[in-house]
Amino acid sequence: MTNRYTLGSARAPSTDPAEAAMDLIFIEGFIGDTVIGIHESELGRPQPVVIDLHAGVPHARACDTDRIGDTIDYGVVAERLRRLLVEHRHALLEAFAENIAEILIGEFGARWVRVKVVKPRKFADVDAVGVQIERSAPPAETPRPGHSAAVIQLLASGMLPGKT
Repeated sequence: MTNRYTLGSARAPSTDPAEAAMDLIFIEGFIGDTVIGIHESELGRPQPVVIDLHAGVPHARACDTDRIGDTIDYGVVAERLRRLLVEHRHALLEAFAENIAEILIGEFGARWVRVKVVKPRKFADVDAVGVQIERSAPPAETPRPGHSAAVIQLLASGMLPGKT
């Protein structure tokens, strides 16, 4: 799996005032069972995992409209997590957390995410083991002024860029 997202900082992503108004949608303590691990004892039966996630969106329109369609619906995210628990084929929590980050950014439009995945009581003398990652969406591509119109004109005239 390739990493299309950059490693985030320890706080929400930007100090730029235009991006500073980041709203965080979160789910904490999501518990589900899944088959994940590298040891033989982990591969034959589902085991519990606990997922915490924070998804940052620039000032959600829902603050102004009071409509669920204008933000990330955590009910839909929870349902997507349930589906992922059944469908994934990851061995490592790191890859599983990365998959969750990609879903939050790619499917739900988050600009920044923090994902924590924990195996509780993996060892008798440890409360939990796990991983926490932070990712940011790639910067939005800024279209070059006039570029699209120039390509369309070339295509319409039969001249394709890079063709002689």
